[in-house]
Amino acid sequence: MKEYLESLIRSDKTDTYKAAGVIDQNLAEWKEEMEHKTNELIPVKDPITFSWYDITAQSIHEETEHPHRLMCWCSAGERQRNKMILKNVSGIAHPGELFVLMGSSGAGKTTLLNCVTFRNIRSLKITGLVRVNDTLVNQTELAGQSAYVQQDDLFVPCLTVKEHMIFQARLRMDSCYTYEDKLHRIEELLNQLSLTKCQNVVIGLPGVVKGISGGERKRLALASELLMNPSLLFCDEPTTGLDSFMALNVMQTLKTLAASGRTVICTVHQPSSELFELFDKICLMAEGRTAFLGTRSEADDFFTKLKAPCPLNFSPADYYIQILSIIPGKEDLCKKNVNCICDAFERSSGGIKLRKACRSTKYEPSGEQWEIKSSPISPYKVGWWEQFKAVFWRCWLGIRKNKKITRLKFLSYLSVTVLISALYYNQVLNTQGVRNICGALFLFLTNSTFKNLSGVIVTFCSELPLFLREHKNGMYRTDVYFLSKSLADIPWFSFLNAMFTGTCYIFIGMNPTVPRFLTAIGITLLVTYTVLGVGYILSVSTPSVHIAQQLIAATVTPFLILGGYFLDIRSIPYYLTWLSDLSWFKWANEALLINQWENVKNITCTDQLSDCMRNGMQVLEEYGVAGPDIGDPHSQFIVAIIMLVILCISSRTIAFLILLYKAYNYDG
Repeated sequence: MKEYLESLIRSDKTDTYKAAGVIDQNLAEWKEEMEHKTNELIPVKDPITFSWYDITAQSIHEETEHPHRLMCWCSAGERQRNKMILKNVSGIAHPGELFVLMGSSGAGKTTLLNCVTFRNIRSLKITGLVRVNDTLVNQTELAGQSAYVQQDDLFVPCLTVKEHMIFQARLRMDSCYTYEDKLHRIEELLNQLSLTKCQNVVIGLPGVVKGISGGERKRLALASELLMNPSLLFCDEPTTGLDSFMALNVMQTLKTLAASGRTVICTVHQPSSELFELFDKICLMAEGRTAFLGTRSEADDFFTKLKAPCPLNFSPADYYIQILSIIPGKEDLCKKNVNCICDAFERSSGGIKLRKACRSTKYEPSGEQWEIKSSPISPYKVGWWEQFKAVFWRCWLGIRKNKKITRLKFLSYLSVTVLISALYYNQVLNTQGVRNICGALFLFLTNSTFKNLSGVIVTFCSELPLFLREHKNGMYRTDVYFLSKSLADIPWFSFLNAMFTGTCYIFIGMNPTVPRFLTAIGITLLVTYTVLGVGYILSVSTPSVHIAQQLIAATVTPFLILGGYFLDIRSIPYYLTWLSDLSWFKWANEALLINQWENVKNITCTDQLSDCMRNGMQVLEEYGVAGPDIGDPHSQFIVAIIMLVILCISSRTIAFLILLYKAYNYDG
């Protein structure tokens, strides 16, 4: 092994670590400030010793559940996918420690973190034990005592730091806390995590909306999880995407949190020497096994005994990860040496002591702990009404503060309103005017459909990952989010569509009575709410905004063709009538035509034809809305309105059920 390691070091001289000369004075002052803040943190009430014993994880595929398919359908490549990801991994983290999982890509550190936190495990078959202070826990019980900071930071971009924290406090802190208590806790956290200066700055979206820095985003994610002062903190790759200074900033914050009595466990891919010096305990993972677990000095002693000490010109973190990596082209040799290192640790006094400390005298390792069971403990901290008020407040803030999109929507509607009003201005009740008015009515429907669909898909679909994560964390219910989002969208979309319809109606010179005017606006609003429901269906059932936008035309076109304007309803084949009955274009067009022409008695006939339309009833008969074989227009109007209401309710119900299904099966 010694010869292999020496050749590995010689082959990678270009990657040799070069230490910096001196630390910048500002960095030194900042580190001193963070050390002083350790004493300001609220001490944890119940320190936690967190341990895992003999964790084994195997990927689950369909062929493993149906063994007979292995011989019939699966190729050799597919069978190899069913491999062991973790192999009898044990470990323990104590209060006051910054415990770091390290290893190269594919070593198993993220899978181990997912297993011990019961996340993303639906595709895994797991056995072993996870204990908090020598007591077995399930996912709900662990979530009540811990916090988890995920690698990807998801926020509402237009909210400020303080507004985000207020929202988090309203849902994460129990109802026994008053609003003033929550504000006081927010101020404490903002001060402790050095976020006070940016508390009124919008969070933003990297590369899209300018906001706070990457390090501030990481600290804000930490602040959100620390509201209830958890004793146990998990962080997945907290330094990913940050420069060296910001990474040190975040890790120093975690070190400070650990020093206050918390147990902090995180994964770090490849830390610098400065970061490595902050770690209290390191766990080196390789090929799904534990290669070492202990302090930095113990790691140096361990590898020295293996006759593979870290060279003086190497960063210890880089060196450990390098010798435990699997190099392409040298897989067999690398795996052989990795197994030698892991076996050596298991036989060492440190490895034997570790397994003894993790072993339980009460429980035996099994897979029961990872079985998905309903828990009698509610994950929600506050009641339904409090959840609704907080989520609706955030949804409304998101619409009100997103001024750029709001302005673009308004200008878009305004431009179409001006164009249609100018083109169809002051129509006369003659044969040509009848056709123009009927065409304008159908334009009301197409405009309401496409503009509302494109608008709601972007906003709803982009927030879906954030909803799934927050719902998984037990912040609010699915029905609370869907209802809040729906109600928050209604005022703005209602105003835009009412403005468009009302303005065009007046300038075109349609049926002048006030009840008819208000009814026309009401019909277009029903279409708007139905289309919003269809937009919700597309946005919650597709994986991305781009795909949802591509589906708009494919979804709307059949209903548009069968709506009765481009094709006479009476000529639709019987086997497609059911699809026509689901078209909001059909029912809304009928309602608008009846509302416009039902009481019109005199139309000037300008065409020298025998079938010239001379009153409103003849117009309705011409467009297949009235006639001896159809029925009374008033009855048809009532049916059309009822069908629009049914479509509106059913589209939103379907969207909610899809969202409920996704939330239930989400394992992030």
